[in-house]
Parts: sequence; C-alpha cells; structure tokens
Amino acid sequence: MANNLEVGDKAPAFELAIDGGGTVSLKDFRGQKLALYFFPKADTPGCTLESADFSKAKARFAKTNTAILGVSADPVSTQDRFKKKHSLKITLGSDETHKTLRAYGAWGEKSMYGRKFMGVIRKTFLIDAQGKIARIWPKVSVTDHVDEVLEAAKAL
Repeated sequence: MANNLEVGDKAPAFELAIDGGGTVSLKDFRGQKLALYFFPKADTPGCTLESADFSKAKARFAKTNTAILGVSADPVSTQDRFKKKHSLKITLGSDETHKTLRAYGAWGEKSMYGRKFMGVIRKTFLIDAQGKIARIWPKVSVTDHVDEVLEAAKAL
C-alpha cells in the first residue's frame, strides 16, 4: 500500500545498499538537503536520461547544499553496470525488498499496454536539512525535471 506523504511530513528513514558497495541512510544526509528520486529500471531510456541529467547537475546541486540519491528496485550489480556504462556521478540505491519504495509511495500498480503489474513509480522528493519533506513530484516527466528540482532546492 502506498504511503501518502505530504509536504512537511518527516521523511521516512531508510537504509539501502548502494552502487560500489556499502550502504546509505537518511541520517547520512542530516544537515543538508536531499533530492531523492525513484526510477523504474536502470538502463532504460527515461531512467537513463533522468539519471544522466541529475549526474550532470550534481555540482549545481552541491552549491545549494543538496545531495542526490537515485533509487530503484534493481540489484546493486545492475546499478554498478548502469553507473559505469553512463559515467554517472551520483549515488544509486538498491531497494530489492521494496521497503523504502513503499514507505515513499513509489511502489504500486502500474499499467502498460492494458496489462496491470506492480512496479516502481517515478517520483521525486526534496528533503530539507532537518529531514522533512519540502517538495514532492508525484508524477515525474523526465524532460526539464532536474532543473525544476534544482530551482526548488535553491529556494529552500
């Protein structure tokens, strides 16, 4: 069941395996903002474009004290290949259990070509330095999305 988070809510805690080994948790970002984006599948056209755009904008986000974390249900090995293939400079988290995806309402029923299935819903959260949700993009259109998130981060 999707969690109906709202702006102002405390961001759900998480701990995820990340590309390259190790883990990352929400508390690792305390004192800075976090652009947390959920993407359906590594190395697919929309997800590649979105991740590449976030990667290209990493330095601009850093100037606003904002870290970037991309999360999908792909295993770490897939995230590693994806990151290497596209020279991504951002951290990618793996949520094979869907625990974090569910906590953020990014796991749910999808439909393609009349077929219904469960999968990752593309959405983005901007979390402030105190760990509260500052902005939510519930249905992301990849084009110009990163610029919109960056502008919101600058405004915080």
